[in-house]
Amino acid sequence: MPDRDDENPLEEFLRQFGIQPGPDGTYDINALMGPLQQAMNQFGRQMDAMGGGDGSQGLNWTFVKDVARKVTAASGPDPSPSSADAAAVRDTAGLADLWLDQHTSFERTNTAPAAWSRAEWVEATMGTWEELVGSVSASLTEAISGVLQRPEPEMAPMAAMMEPMMRQAAAGMLAAQVGQGIGQLATAVLSATDLGFPLTPKPVVALLPANVAAFAAGLDVPLDDVRLYLALRETARQRLFAGVGWLGPQMLALIAHYARGISIDAASFEQAIEAQLSGGLSPENLSELGTSVAGKLFQPDLSPDQIDILERLETLVAVVEGWVDDVVAQTTAGLLPHDALLELVRRRRASAGPAESALKTLLNLELRPRRVRDAANAWAALRAAQGVEARDAVWAHPDFVPTASDLDDPLAFAENGGHVDRTGDAMDAALAALLDEETGEGSGQEGPETPGPTP
Repeated sequence: MPDRDDENPLEEFLRQFGIQPGPDGTYDINALMGPLQQAMNQFGRQMDAMGGGDGSQGLNWTFVKDVARKVTAASGPDPSPSSADAAAVRDTAGLADLWLDQHTSFERTNTAPAAWSRAEWVEATMGTWEELVGSVSASLTEAISGVLQRPEPEMAPMAAMMEPMMRQAAAGMLAAQVGQGIGQLATAVLSATDLGFPLTPKPVVALLPANVAAFAAGLDVPLDDVRLYLALRETARQRLFAGVGWLGPQMLALIAHYARGISIDAASFEQAIEAQLSGGLSPENLSELGTSVAGKLFQPDLSPDQIDILERLETLVAVVEGWVDDVVAQTTAGLLPHDALLELVRRRRASAGPAESALKTLLNLELRPRRVRDAANAWAALRAAQGVEARDAVWAHPDFVPTASDLDDPLAFAENGGHVDRTGDAMDAALAALLDEETGEGSGQEGPETPGPTP
């Protein structure tokens, strides 16, 4: 073994199963095979108690969900919403739909409004988290290799045998961290799309009454008004996601692409292994890791690709939230103290609160859409210049929505009616190329001129 004594993670891993070096500090490989096989069987049984999985096919999502549920339970009572809560959400969402009909061209969703507990939010969103975070487990291989790297030649066979167990331990630690992040989010979100992107397979207007009540506590605004304002925002977002087929999938694709670039911090992973192995690995100990390693397993530095994706995602979330700001401001004018409520929502969005910390734990993602005000101004300028229909028509194609440069000059964006005239030439060129290909023209010859878009 390398000269690291009790600091060596492989030696610590063996020691917890009663496997000790000889008097000269070395291991008899032949004598180790029997105890090592027993240790692997014992550890496999422990991992099976967590719901199965050998660490080779990604995270154990049964365990992830269990950790998330424990986190939500530890945050305080989480009863299922009462019939009164459900009726309040249903009636409030119905009123929100009625008001929004006059201020957006997007149709109502066809799903019934829902009141969720925190645990129900975990259940409803777990499938999406599995899609977004599942690829992170691919980074475990490199981290495990770092812990088991450079064994003495005679120890190489044992290191190879140990790798499946180490992979299981690593998958358990990462699953605990992911579960911790999802559980923290459940204690912070107010609605199904509170994070600015969709988390359910189908659009559903859902509020979390317990979290809404906690948010409203201490405010100078009645709870009924706060609930209605949040329902308006949630309903507007869900109409947008339901009516714009490309929007939700593109946002989730950006997040998944970002997640694929996450790297495990080998040093932090090794420290976690060393710190935890002395106490033995069990489902209970691995669950506790959700707290002890939360936010520590990921490399802090982002790749250039991740930085670019994050900028695009922040702009898109800002554009969505800015559109919601404009729609709801028009809807509530003269009916609710919307300025005060909007400012509360903006301050909550701008602060590094529990939701942002949870996203950092879950996806190493610090999502701060800083330009929501600018986006709201761009949408308001377009609506004032050309009306609600023209504002909402911009969502017809991803090339038409405001970019960062549009947010710098909202008046120019309003004059141009979005990106239509800027992308028209490119679209026409693509169409002309397609026509040339079908007719056999275009080999240095000029094809028929394609008319540009109608202003």
